[in-house]
Amino acid sequence: MNHDDVFALWVYLARTPLLWLTVTILAYCLCDRISAALNRTPLANPVLMSMCLVGLLVRVSGTPYPTYFDGAQFIHFLLGPATVALGIPLYQNRQLVMRAILPMLCALLAGSATALVSAVTIARLLGAAPSIVVSIAPKSVTAAVAMGISGRLGGDPGLTAVLVILTGIMGAIIVTPLLNGLRITDKRARGFAAGLAAHGIGTARAFQVDPLAGTFAGIAMGLNALLTAILVPLLL
Repeated sequence: MNHDDVFALWVYLARTPLLWLTVTILAYCLCDRISAALNRTPLANPVLMSMCLVGLLVRVSGTPYPTYFDGAQFIHFLLGPATVALGIPLYQNRQLVMRAILPMLCALLAGSATALVSAVTIARLLGAAPSIVVSIAPKSVTAAVAMGISGRLGGDPGLTAVLVILTGIMGAIIVTPLLNGLRITDKRARGFAAGLAAHGIGTARAFQVDPLAGTFAGIAMGLNALLTAILVPLLL
């Protein structure tokens, strides 16, 4: 196969949706292996590494983002069912949750309000346009919910998605050393904090550390999405 044939094959594959879906999945699997080899150190976050890798491939190949998204949109579609599925660990651990319901609700209200008010206040102080403020407000909830809130209130769902991902990655990197520094050892509290502040990416990180922490992270993520959907319209 000569150079022209290789180029023609690449042009054909680059326009095939299945290519970028496969690339995205393989990139994450590779980065997850790397993270596991590095003992799941917070800085070796598989989401961050795979995002950089896929972004580099899209950039180097000159592939337009809409072409990439045509292939990766199936993963985007699964965000909704994945969010709904968070009700499963909530149901399975309902007795354990009910025993800690009061401190959980207090932590939920404090964490959700702090994330929302601080983001909106800082954005307004820096002179951000109203649409930008709306896009920033739901940054601490899972992407499927945050993009829906942003779009309905006049924000930019694309910008919201970027902010959600950045928030999740930063939270997943910071949460373990921060909680260790604060000497918080209760797995329930650690997981709840991760899910509340860093949504799905923080929840994935919590499951890597401990199943109980992951369960409470998923509960916090789901409850925070519900509460934020109520608070954002009231605040804005």
